[in-house]
Amino acid sequence: MMTGKLEDKVAIVTGASSGIGQATAITLAAVGAKVVIAARREDRLNAVAKQITDNGGQALPVVADVTDEGQSHNLIQKAHTEFGKIDILVNNAGIALIGKIDGADTSEWRRMIDINVLGLLYTTHAVLPILKSQQSGHIVNISSVAGRFARAGMGIYNVTKWGVNAFSEALRQEVSKDHIRVTIIEPGIVNTEINDYITDPAAKQNFEERRKAITPLESEDIAAAIVYAVTQPQRVNVNEILIRPTLQEQ
Repeated sequence: MMTGKLEDKVAIVTGASSGIGQATAITLAAVGAKVVIAARREDRLNAVAKQITDNGGQALPVVADVTDEGQSHNLIQKAHTEFGKIDILVNNAGIALIGKIDGADTSEWRRMIDINVLGLLYTTHAVLPILKSQQSGHIVNISSVAGRFARAGMGIYNVTKWGVNAFSEALRQEVSKDHIRVTIIEPGIVNTEINDYITDPAAKQNFEERRKAITPLESEDIAAAIVYAVTQPQRVNVNEILIRPTLQEQ
């Protein structure tokens, strides 16, 4: 069994089958947390769980699509039933289907809003009664630099991430008296598979050129920022971490 700063803590990570979610789950487990990992891809999820348990950690994989409210609630309840409490929720599941507004496939807008916004809202809504009854807990929402700076060709992605930021601050004010902390993490360009899902050829090429022009962040860099936020003393609420590659200007 691993020990560390988060020994005996229970953490849920959505979108944990790859990228930032996978790195976060592994890093939280490495510092002692029992991790409940959620994603839609069962094979990838089980591989992450095995990696954690092979290294002495505890992981409970739960196949869940957070855009389905019932599955989001089921995820939270499974975690609570298994471990008896929930200390940390990392709302990481997200997608960036970037491209121009004019001529866009609007089904991609709905997909981004469903995952980036509604999925995050559903899991948060499900976990709040538990955290309030405990009078403790920490919700970490993965936003983006795109939640602070709008950019042509990223308009709807901007909408979703600005929404995450606004929701997170309103939530923080609402639950602070219940000793619940809320943090948003705003990464710049990260070396993940996010580019694989972009369907607009021009947007895909532009993003890849931007990524190649800098040394992007790695998923482990974001995981380290999350661990920093959730391991602060209870009196400290790190509300926001904006983290870019050194060479990224905007």
